[in-house]
Amino acid sequence: MLAFAEGTSCTTTDPPLADSYRALLCRGELEGGGAAPAHALESLAMLERDLPIIDLKHLTSRDARESKACADAMARAASEWGFFQVVNHGVGRELLEEMRREQTRLSRLPFGTKDKAGLLNGSYRWGNPTATSLGQLSWSESFHVPLPSISREDCDYGKLSTLRGVMQEVADAMLRVADTVAGTLAENLGHEAGGSESAFPAGCDGTTCFLRLNRYPACPFAADSLGMVPHTDSDFLTILCQDQVGGLQLIKDSRWVAVKPHADALIVNVGDLFQAWSNNRYKSVEHKVVANSKAERFSVAYFLCPSSDSSVGTCGEPSPYKPFTFGEYRRSVHDDVERTGKKIGLPNFLKRSTVHGLDDDTMDLSS
Repeated sequence: MLAFAEGTSCTTTDPPLADSYRALLCRGELEGGGAAPAHALESLAMLERDLPIIDLKHLTSRDARESKACADAMARAASEWGFFQVVNHGVGRELLEEMRREQTRLSRLPFGTKDKAGLLNGSYRWGNPTATSLGQLSWSESFHVPLPSISREDCDYGKLSTLRGVMQEVADAMLRVADTVAGTLAENLGHEAGGSESAFPAGCDGTTCFLRLNRYPACPFAADSLGMVPHTDSDFLTILCQDQVGGLQLIKDSRWVAVKPHADALIVNVGDLFQAWSNNRYKSVEHKVVANSKAERFSVAYFLCPSSDSSVGTCGEPSPYKPFTFGEYRRSVHDDVERTGKKIGLPNFLKRSTVHGLDDDTMDLSS
């Protein structure tokens, strides 16, 4: 039986997740007779899987065959898994450990300070206060920071005087990884590397991307909750540094599989925009984070995004998708969630869309 503490259900540092979700959790217990939902039962019996590992040092090998084999392995992982790990990526372990220490200090601030004091340009988010079902619960908090904000003088770091420099260094290092991976995957589909005019993805640079600091508090209702609901990423690529707690799961061969943490690796996953640009050769795969009843989990995610007015484009015609900009895509996702409670995403931009049983002649897909 679910048990709630009197008065408040969180520490002074944690967001009020249990209070916010109290009615849904109680209703779920009454309707389900206390049984764990399907995602929890599945997770209990799930074995961890190793993602494909790509050693980036082989990309610069003097042996052309070794370099090509590395690029081919990366493309194969992006096509078959949509996720892979990279090692020898150039982001130092000491830097990532320093980022984790700074992130922990940030998370230990009082909830009111994080939520109301405008830290990091007011980029704090927590849970899903508008959830209407157990399947929409997200037991998490994060700071979702546009990269230009990190160095701005008016970006408030409170008493965390060293956080700015560490975040900037991590963002710069992850951008280099993202550029290397994105360029390699694009070249595999025929994109020619060269000067600034052929840079890939078009419209992506240090001013258009985001860094997100995630924390998943220990959840007393882990059997009924998710750390983050199933979703795909609305970007080109995501570079993720996670701790060793685990909890990340993704769809592989129509089933959820748990990702085994690797201490020296960064995780890369293909986003919706890259799937569209690649004409569906690379896959933007649904993933989620399961809640943990005993341990908190930390991660840092770098989102490689173009400017809002940048056209996503294609690696070659014919493309299954209509031309669209990143701004149009984000507005469409927002409208989907407002209207239906969930993201539809790329199917809205198919040249012959059958979303909701409608085709291009009867459905407005420009929102």
